[in-house]
Amino acid sequence: MSAPKHVLFDVPGPKAILRDKIYTGVFSVVMVGLLVLLVYTAYARGIFDDRWQVLWDPQRGGQTAADVWHSMLVRGLLLGTLKAVVIAVPIVAVTATILVIARVSAKRLMRAIAYLFTHIFRGIPVLLTMYFGVIALNLSPLVSVVLGLAVYNTAVVAEILRAGIAALPKGQREAGLSLGLRPLPVLLRIELPQAVRIMLPALVSQIVVLLKDTSLGFIIAYYELLTVTKNNYNYFGEVTTVVFVLTAAVIYVSVNMAVSRLAHWLEGRLSRTRASAGVGEAPVAPPGSVTALGAGYAGTGA
Repeated sequence: MSAPKHVLFDVPGPKAILRDKIYTGVFSVVMVGLLVLLVYTAYARGIFDDRWQVLWDPQRGGQTAADVWHSMLVRGLLLGTLKAVVIAVPIVAVTATILVIARVSAKRLMRAIAYLFTHIFRGIPVLLTMYFGVIALNLSPLVSVVLGLAVYNTAVVAEILRAGIAALPKGQREAGLSLGLRPLPVLLRIELPQAVRIMLPALVSQIVVLLKDTSLGFIIAYYELLTVTKNNYNYFGEVTTVVFVLTAAVIYVSVNMAVSRLAHWLEGRLSRTRASAGVGEAPVAPPGSVTALGAGYAGTGA
């Protein structure tokens, strides 16, 4: 009887199973208790009163529910937040690839420049770069937001990809060079696609961070979701602040969950494509070969 493969830990015994159930039960009770306390506190402060009516029947200044949701979803989310993301992400993809090439280059000067860029702009707050675009370069709010997002995320994504490349077996690079490819094609055609696949969860997390950082644009007068939220509760009164803030939070969470689900689907599709192509599987010898019949097989003679 052969031993089971890939055993990472011992099978828990009765005491361990009982202990896990107790811990799970205690944790669940504590979390439910905290949720009940939170809801009760909100109820005691009148959070669930008629202030939420502003979302479906504003009854002020001729505004309708369609106007409110149009301002949040179209003007704020689509034409503000997502517009900056859609512009910034391709820029980050290109500039991060260039930075990775420089980081792994054989030329010391290129590695030094890329090293300085990475560590300088990873240490500068995104908002400071946006301020620099508006004040020093006299850029529009949209361009300044994209500049801040692109510069910071280029440095971070380049480090993520470099870590993915470093995690690859050295045989990948050696095999590419042995086929006659130069170092740059080996990096772009062999190493980088695998690094993207390996680091896909980290890259998705960084896209979520980029999306949330667009909210910093309201400080430099960029009209995005948070700016619309602030304008709405200023217009409808301070009593609606919690309504619009929580609504904006739900929108942010929904969009980020959609991005995560899309990345999960893409990761699964890449894994299935790789498996169907037989990548990483041992080659199967054809029937009648030396491997199939045994190294000492000499045949039967005619």
